[in-house]
Amino acid sequence: MAALTYVTAPGNIEKALLGIKAAATPEQAGQDFVKSILKIPGGSGNQVAALLKKIGFVKADGSPSDIYKRFRNPTTSGAAVLEALRVGYPALFQRNETWYKLADEDLRGLIVEETGQAHDSSVVNLTLATIKGLKKFADLGAATKVSIITHDDSKDPPPPTPTPPHLPPHLPQSMGLNLGYTINLNLPATSDIAVFNAIFKSLKEHLLKNEE
Repeated sequence: MAALTYVTAPGNIEKALLGIKAAATPEQAGQDFVKSILKIPGGSGNQVAALLKKIGFVKADGSPSDIYKRFRNPTTSGAAVLEALRVGYPALFQRNETWYKLADEDLRGLIVEETGQAHDSSVVNLTLATIKGLKKFADLGAATKVSIITHDDSKDPPPPTPTPPHLPPHLPQSMGLNLGYTINLNLPATSDIAVFNAIFKSLKEHLLKNEE
């Protein structure tokens, strides 16, 4: 359970937001700005100044935020307030991503669940009124708008050319059969060594030669 942001005079929300649209963007948007420029005095002005910080309109140092500046732009105003609701009420977004679209009684029930307060308590009533005061300026469809992005294949880089696997260089191999020879010689009955030399020379040249 968590406490949710609210002000005790929710009618000042519309006055403040209309004043922000009308006035020039100040360097500081704190209590002095709220009381002197937005014309919301006293304790109510303090509450509005605190609310503007809690919903992201004003930074911690008191300067106007990007949400504040976009709210003043008519083309982005509604979307800025919806973003402010997200900043100011993150617990409700955790319970229901589109809680801001709920009917009042359904939203009241969600507030009761989150705060633990009674259904008809002043806290629940003021929280609901504060949210409704902000929702009045929000573009409730902004969060559901989808930008359609078309894919242009012509702009894609060409696919990389597959690199063939590295193969070792081809090594020529001799193909053939390895044969063993058994040679039977009938040598002539002679004592002439020249005859034997001629026989073995012929064997070497014609039978024992290693051919390719």
